[in-house]
Amino acid sequence: MPSTPAEQLAPIVLSFAASDPTGGAGIQADIMTLSSMGCHPLTALTAITVQDTAGVEAVLPLDADWIADQARALLEDMPVAAFKLGMLASVEAIAAIAEIISDYPDIPLVFDPVLASGRGDQFADEDMIDAMLELLLPQTTILTPNSLEARRLASDEDDGGQPGLDECARRLVAAGAEYVLITGTHEHSEQVVNTLYGGRGAIRSDKWQRLPGSYHGSGCTLASAIAANLAHGLDLVEAVRSAQEFTWRSLAAGFRPGMGQHLPDRFFWAREDEPPEGGE
Repeated sequence: MPSTPAEQLAPIVLSFAASDPTGGAGIQADIMTLSSMGCHPLTALTAITVQDTAGVEAVLPLDADWIADQARALLEDMPVAAFKLGMLASVEAIAAIAEIISDYPDIPLVFDPVLASGRGDQFADEDMIDAMLELLLPQTTILTPNSLEARRLASDEDDGGQPGLDECARRLVAAGAEYVLITGTHEHSEQVVNTLYGGRGAIRSDKWQRLPGSYHGSGCTLASAIAANLAHGLDLVEAVRSAQEFTWRSLAAGFRPGMGQHLPDRFFWAREDEPPEGGE
């Protein structure tokens, strides 16, 4: 069979993330989101987890050389249009990934700093956070923390770990991230407010209907959707807005297959007649 011309390929996105056997978050969430949005997902697995919809029981980080070998093999074979980072599992993994992506400075990098599970299981210690700030943020196109992650990444001894979100964004941009999108799911507001920041401060805020229940994988879905949009060539502000719409609709169509959290339905469009409206 004749090969497909490069310009006719689905945009290719490489995700570095851990496996989530529930399919709610992690590499499985990235695969589903990227596929649903018309991209071809590549994966470099960073860890294996034992978990269900209620929480994480164990994490087995993969050796950093294995992570690097996975990524190098893929990057030497196929053209990648965007990178997406999720749970990275160790300082050694962070260093290895930072070295790899430094060889591809023109490829946009979406970094979802997964520091803990929805139940509160901790995935990152202070050494890992320091490595993220030093090695990854200077290469990050857009960082997508929730408000808890933003405060943890940006805290210092002077503010007791509770800086305002505008100040968090300022510090994270100063640390090297080109843009920061702080999501408001964990804030006590009537609506979920997500705010995009750049070098001059807040660029835009989007408000979304707060859905009932607890969801597993919303952050993975949002970051992967942004990566998909960037891979398709959207400018960053439109990529962020469109990704939020995709994520909200995935959550609105979500389901609860187990005894824990709801899971997003990233293929909602295949099962609905009229899309709901959620944003302002």
